[in-house]
Amino acid sequence: MTRKSKLTTISRVEELMLQKTKKQLVYSPIEKIGTIVVDNFPELGKLTALRFLEWAQNNEGSTISLPTGKTPEHFIKWVDYLLHNWNDKKAQKILEEHGVDPKRKPDMRSFYFIQIDEFYPINSTQHNSFFYYVNKFYIRGFGLDAQKALLINPNEIGIRPHETLDEIWPNHIVDLSLRFSYPKDALQKRQQEVLRAVDQFCTDYESRIRELGGIGFFLGGIGPDGHIGFNVRGSNHYSTTRLTQTNYETQAAAASDLGGIEISRNRLVITIGLQTITFNPNTTAIIIAAGEAKAKVVKDAIQSEKSNQVPASALHDLPNARFYITRGAAKLLTERRYLELKEAKEISRQNIYHIVTDLALQKKKRLKDLSKRDFQSIRSSKLLLERFGEKALHFPAEIEASYTKYINNALQIPKHQVILHTAPHHDDIMLGYLPYVVRLMREPTNTHYFNYLTSGFNAVTNSYMLHQLEITQSFFNRPEFQTLFEENYFDPTNPEYRNRDVFQYLDGLAANDEDAMNEGNARRLLRNLVEIFEEDSIENLKNRINELANYFRTQYPGKKDLPYIQQLKGMVREWEADILWGYFGFTCESVIHSRLGFYKGEIFTEEPTIDRDVAPILQNLRRIKPTVVSVAFDPEGSGPDTHYKVLQAVSTALKLYSEETGKKDITIWGYRNVWYRFHPSEANLYIPVTHNTRAILDHAFMNAFGSQKAASFPSYEYDGPFSGLAQKIQVEQYQYMKSLLGRDFFYENKDSRIRSTRGFVFLKVMSLDEFHQHARDLKRTTENI
Repeated sequence: MTRKSKLTTISRVEELMLQKTKKQLVYSPIEKIGTIVVDNFPELGKLTALRFLEWAQNNEGSTISLPTGKTPEHFIKWVDYLLHNWNDKKAQKILEEHGVDPKRKPDMRSFYFIQIDEFYPINSTQHNSFFYYVNKFYIRGFGLDAQKALLINPNEIGIRPHETLDEIWPNHIVDLSLRFSYPKDALQKRQQEVLRAVDQFCTDYESRIRELGGIGFFLGGIGPDGHIGFNVRGSNHYSTTRLTQTNYETQAAAASDLGGIEISRNRLVITIGLQTITFNPNTTAIIIAAGEAKAKVVKDAIQSEKSNQVPASALHDLPNARFYITRGAAKLLTERRYLELKEAKEISRQNIYHIVTDLALQKKKRLKDLSKRDFQSIRSSKLLLERFGEKALHFPAEIEASYTKYINNALQIPKHQVILHTAPHHDDIMLGYLPYVVRLMREPTNTHYFNYLTSGFNAVTNSYMLHQLEITQSFFNRPEFQTLFEENYFDPTNPEYRNRDVFQYLDGLAANDEDAMNEGNARRLLRNLVEIFEEDSIENLKNRINELANYFRTQYPGKKDLPYIQQLKGMVREWEADILWGYFGFTCESVIHSRLGFYKGEIFTEEPTIDRDVAPILQNLRRIKPTVVSVAFDPEGSGPDTHYKVLQAVSTALKLYSEETGKKDITIWGYRNVWYRFHPSEANLYIPVTHNTRAILDHAFMNAFGSQKAASFPSYEYDGPFSGLAQKIQVEQYQYMKSLLGRDFFYENKDSRIRSTRGFVFLKVMSLDEFHQHARDLKRTTENI
């Protein structure tokens, strides 16, 4: 049987989903692996859960290998729900409607579970270890038999009784050269013994998997470099279970789990290999991916030829291998995108702009220089010729005029506006569109408010908090601090004194006086401690600082913090935002910190609710009465996605506000920053960025966001602080526009603001109705927004 004919064999669950979506499993010859596309992240989890249960009914006693992290959130929730409510009418109906036999509940204790991977070294009792995760969500959660689980427990691999991993690897750094080199001392000798034990464990682990016949059902996500398990880009397709290093992209993605990239850089991983996954030719292997951020690696995995640079291409020869993905993740699949356009009754204006823009960029031509021959050379642009005839050849001129208009419009600064800038995190506005804010602030008739909607505590490391506490301790015995206590300066309710914190810091920054800047930091941290602990005694505060310092020294990075620690870390982020806008002359009264309650630091974040999360935004709308509202406008919620959830909360608040006031003329500015980018066809306001505004961005970021200077939680695209990545993106967008409009448009423009442009920020300006059309309804189980 050929691979093509094998790929046409599909399960009942898959068959029904393909009927529902009216799509094929494979679009040959471009696609090399069966793919099912669903609308959104919750639907992805539901489909995967139903396919898993369908498989489980027919393969009791086989082996299963399931993923960790945030991606399987809805898969886990749906499997849990269906297993624990199997005989309920609602669950029975869901099973039957989706092709799962409701009369045969699978015996979950019959399965052998295989853990995919684990960091090394890591204490397996830590809540951010994968060992802890699989025990919580799969062994106990799904009711599996723990005796049949093949797990990776670093605490037991080569470790003697009463010995710990910290004793073997005191700096949590494993020197792989000890596999071959001669140990220099007793510690290195013991490390070598443990390292050899780990290597032997990996060999034995692989053997045990093969003795069980390989993996029966494999479910995995896909990393930013395309990794499956921890088989990073470049992994051998014949790789087996091993202890190995990772690459930067993987380290950046793991930083949030491990408490910072400074930790993940030094972690090795134990992972099953690509051959481990494909050893059983009948393996049902499913890779799930959600969101446009995954579109590029998904495209490579599905459409590329087999290559070590594309780890998932190892799955191409498995007849039961699949990709289950959302529409956003499927965005770049060539054949599907083309057929969508071809089958559409009408091709939208945005799609026309997208096709022609990509044609010009691919041909490396100005829009005005595109020819009929160029249009005929690519299927999507040829389709425009077929649909619109010679009229299609006028599209480049129309698009050029529009793009020029979008640039010129950005130079016309609006006046007499009340602008509410909203953000999920405290650096989002800055990274998204600071060059525009700088211009807007120069117009005195505009009023600005900056509303941060989560506390952002996850972005603050324990080491940074410890450093700030040590700075604060050094100021306690200074006479000026004694005077401040006597003046009740640290009263958290006094806005005048809060502003003086900012002035102190910024005066120090202007004078290049680090001690004065540290005093500003210390003042605000003490104020925050007074607020949290309701303390006004110097001695009690000293004890609190000692207690907190001990906490930050002893807690492992990445551990979920206690609520008051989360609050303290979040207040550090809020302080940084106060500094940022103080930098531009705004006082703390213009900066609003809402701390929406869905943001709790859990593995799987909650959905926003009306009373808890929408109400605070609605109250601000009533008070401020904005004419313009900005929002982080990410293209698709990938489930555990703070940006997307904040977008939905803002959208709902605006809807309620417009209904109660009748106000429909609010303008929405959608922005994206370092995580997502607009295609030129998706935006309609192009803000020029000069060297001057780039310098402002970098200086302000590095001096306001102290907790982010070390880039502990960076993007996988850039090894450094986010301000550097934002500038990189702005320059890339300028290069697009220079290619599309021609260099002379910039170099010989009459307007010096255009001649000095070396970057662009893209915004999408929308009416309120347009914004609501774009904002998707959240999937709720207990309360609907």
